[in-house]
Amino acid sequence: MPLLWFILRRGFKYGTIAGFIYGLVHMSLGGYVMNLVQGLLDYPLAYAALGLTGLFKKHPLIGVSVGILGRFICSFLSGIIFFTGISLEGAIASALYNGTYLIFEFVISIIVIQLLIKRKIINIYM
Repeated sequence: MPLLWFILRRGFKYGTIAGFIYGLVHMSLGGYVMNLVQGLLDYPLAYAALGLTGLFKKHPLIGVSVGILGRFICSFLSGIIFFTGISLEGAIASALYNGTYLIFEFVISIIVIQLLIKRKIINIYM
């Protein structure tokens, strides 16, 4: 949530940079990395994809949806390329695994952002 809030406040450029850095920190604090490409897809690139949210500052709920979709795509690709194999079964397994935790992140993020906007706790239309 703090990352999405930052992205909505500061926009695509700074949000993408912050997401990339956050991904590096997350990876260095215990991420599972098999090789460089997998590590980049699962951590810095996946979190940098949340920066897409910043392209929709005037429509934050759409932005959050696009940002989390971008993160899903990075993790999904990593899953089918490095963990499950490039096959229909691998794609389904990767989608289920990554979708399971990202759907919860999506729902919680949408609810919290909507509440913050509704209560005028954050003003994202700057």
